[in-house]
Amino acid sequence: MAQEMLRCGPAEIDRLVAAGLPFEERDGVRCFDPNDLYNLGMYSGTGQTQPELAFRMLFRFASRPVDALLHDKTWEFQVRLECPDCEGEAPWRLEEPDIARFGGSVADVTRPEPGAGAATWTATVTTTGAHTPVVSPVLRELTADYLAAGYRWQMIPVPMQADYRLVHQLGATSCIAASLLLAERFREAGYRAEARRGWFCGVLGGALDLPHASVELEDDDGRVKTIDIAKSQLAARLPGNTGGFRELCLGSIYNKVIPSTAQGNAPLGHHECGSRTPLHVRADIRSVR
Repeated sequence: MAQEMLRCGPAEIDRLVAAGLPFEERDGVRCFDPNDLYNLGMYSGTGQTQPELAFRMLFRFASRPVDALLHDKTWEFQVRLECPDCEGEAPWRLEEPDIARFGGSVADVTRPEPGAGAATWTATVTTTGAHTPVVSPVLRELTADYLAAGYRWQMIPVPMQADYRLVHQLGATSCIAASLLLAERFREAGYRAEARRGWFCGVLGGALDLPHASVELEDDDGRVKTIDIAKSQLAARLPGNTGGFRELCLGSIYNKVIPSTAQGNAPLGHHECGSRTPLHVRADIRSVR
């Protein structure tokens, strides 16, 4: 797995281990944390690792005109809920798409009956976009200060992202950690703001579920705005002109994001069986038109 993800040979893996790459040995095989491998590949600079190639493909839209991100777009939305240590039949709860207040819609919803082990929630979701940049000078300055701080975006386990102060003390960031910290700074400046979780659509054809979060706030003009700070950070790493998309991330909504009812670090799903093991929540979101 490590050689395939990093596109390197055994000698390179040995050098990484000698330099401090942690691993566990199981039955004589070295096992690495996938997050460590992803972050190594993402910042390797070779341009050939799986994370680098996936990143460029995922964000290929960021250098294009933003008009395509502002019209209605329909998605086949499916979420698989898996309870790994299930203790029996019980109701399932998903933090459902919360898109209507942004001009979108949810139709053909199929919610799972109470059960055990695993369940599926499906719907047809229509998203839309609106160009609503932040107008408050205070909010724009706080956002600019954060972007200029030089935090490195990384893949981080979701439970650790909730400890957003520790993540940033390490010089790292993620969509959840960044949104939690930025929302806190907005509130300290006197604004209503909260981090909200959701889904980023069209990721590798719907086959990859990435944690996503953004900040919702009330701007000086009384309108609710969305700051997708992590996507702005990531787009800044790409070649070409991504300025239009990065500006769109600072206040506007766009049709590749489905917000949910979950707040910043809250789980996206729950099974009421009594198990203390968090659900595995896997989204498959595919474009209809």
